[in-house]
Amino acid sequence: MAVTIKDVAREAGVSVATVSKILNNKPYISEKTRQHVKEVMKQLDYHPNAQASNFKYKRSNNIIFLAITQLHTAFHNPHMFEILCGAESVTKKKKYNLSFVGVSSTEEAYTSVLEIVGRNTADGILVHGSATSRHLVDFLVKSNFPHIIIGRPPFASASCWIDINNRMSGQMAMEYLETCGYSKIAFLGGPKSDEISRHRLQGFLSYMNINGLTTQEDFIKYGEYTKESGFTMMEELLSYGTLPDAVICENNLIAMGAVKAIENKNLSIPKDIGMITFDDYPLSQLIDPPLTVIDIDVYEMGNQAATILLRKINNKNLSVQSFVTLPNLIVRSSTRNPRTKKDAL
Repeated sequence: MAVTIKDVAREAGVSVATVSKILNNKPYISEKTRQHVKEVMKQLDYHPNAQASNFKYKRSNNIIFLAITQLHTAFHNPHMFEILCGAESVTKKKKYNLSFVGVSSTEEAYTSVLEIVGRNTADGILVHGSATSRHLVDFLVKSNFPHIIIGRPPFASASCWIDINNRMSGQMAMEYLETCGYSKIAFLGGPKSDEISRHRLQGFLSYMNINGLTTQEDFIKYGEYTKESGFTMMEELLSYGTLPDAVICENNLIAMGAVKAIENKNLSIPKDIGMITFDDYPLSQLIDPPLTVIDIDVYEMGNQAATILLRKINNKNLSVQSFVTLPNLIVRSSTRNPRTKKDAL
């Protein structure tokens, strides 16, 4: 049986009203009592039940957007702010305030969620994938607090989430390169542990397997999401006896480094090596030549996340786990023109 506020009050030797005031950060409670009650909550593993609180039917008209923010976040994770803007466009129309909460770690994110739910400071929460952890997700599910996780959690859960079909993105990249006549295709990815990179690679390999195509094992590289890593991985590819005729770069920074390595070998894009990457922003149009990309509308993703969350606020039994925002191909000059039927003969 779940621990209740009465259990906390009895164990701490205080009234239920005192525990309630501490949960809602009310004044006139001594710091000694406040700390004692919080310690008892921790010992009993007590989590406030938002549904059972005295404010059950009241609305704050506030939605929290929770994400990890660090130095240079705007550059390393520019999509987060596009998602935020997309969500705000919906909440504003529905007369909700969207509050941004930045944290430095997943542990701090978990603590913030406990406070948000315990104090009833919001009607719902959008959790960016960067702030997601198993204990945070488990708590949101257990408390039945309205939420949407932006990015499918990398573990099984009953949480509500939306995500982009990154496998389809990888498949689209490979399919387009094949129509352009490329056959020896390499993949420069992020860390093996990164789920987005792994799913895009799976889409790439799935298309090849279905269509009877193969790639050299050493044509698949894992690195970091940096220009330096892209340069190093591309240099390794160019040191082999057999060169790839096209390369899929997992993000813009990797692509920037790969372009530099190709230029250093006096090779030409797309004549000698074609290149395709993911996400149009922030660098794909600034690199020379401008890169063909598989793009996603992350603004629309934020829009849909907020729309679903507002529905869940009104119906807490609503459960949503889905992929949204299909990828879109933007053709530029880093790939040669697709072959016609006549070319293929």
